[in-house]
Amino acid sequence: MENRSREIADFLRTRRARVTPDQAGLPDDGRARRVPGLRRDEVARLAGVSTEYYTRLEQGRAQNPSPEVLEALASTLQLDPSEREHLTDLLARPTPARRAATSPQRVRPGLHLMLQTLDHVPAFILGRRTDVLASNRLAREVLTDFDALPAPRRNLARYYLLDPEARQRVGDWERIAAETVAVLRLEAGRNTHDRQLADLVGELTLKSPEFSTWWNDHRVLRRTHGAKSYHHPLVGDLHFSYESFQAPGESDQTLCVYNVEPGSETARSLQLLTSWTAPQPDTLPRPEPTIPPEATP
Repeated sequence: MENRSREIADFLRTRRARVTPDQAGLPDDGRARRVPGLRRDEVARLAGVSTEYYTRLEQGRAQNPSPEVLEALASTLQLDPSEREHLTDLLARPTPARRAATSPQRVRPGLHLMLQTLDHVPAFILGRRTDVLASNRLAREVLTDFDALPAPRRNLARYYLLDPEARQRVGDWERIAAETVAVLRLEAGRNTHDRQLADLVGELTLKSPEFSTWWNDHRVLRRTHGAKSYHHPLVGDLHFSYESFQAPGESDQTLCVYNVEPGSETARSLQLLTSWTAPQPDTLPRPEPTIPPEATP
């Protein structure tokens, strides 16, 4: 991943480039503009800081600004909640690498049981780096069989961007794949010392034609809810309203549930898919009951 100072500079530069003077409420000053969006001095003036201080921030030479300065910058650059979170992560005082960020993640038994209870819709648990830590049977049927992959390869971003089948199965693939890159970008700002995340970014850069363009956009996203669709080879098109939220007591684990409208075509298709793919009962013949000696004629 990029040097932290470069990451700060690129994020602030791309954010101010998308805000026009009109959007910021600035009058036309008659000066020719060599770059799109706001100039550094305009951002500084609107945020109530000196141009020198903002320049130092953008160059990564001034860190851990006050909450007031962060709020002023976020408002000036018209950042959404995910971008505000990312800016806070980037400008916070650097801390030593967290050992917890590289330790293996485990899903506790109660969450595994919850996934099985949600057997009528796809559901799965994501960990750091969009690793798929656990999934129920319908999630493996609708997306891909993550359990059949080696543990290090069970990753949602890797599936969307590198699995050729995903381009055919995932509805609006380009939007979903780009959003997943934005999710990784947000995590990269928070976990700058995560070697496994850096390795994943490197792999996606080399193997995915689209990844570098989306990564260099510096878009960030915390996925919470929305719509997704898939095309299943057995039952056709499936449309979901998904919800994602932090698993109780697990700050780095996200429970994702793909809900469906009761009585909808998708609900009926999932019922068919469940019946067609259900594990077959044991077909071995049952042993004949033993006849007690006293019952023998």
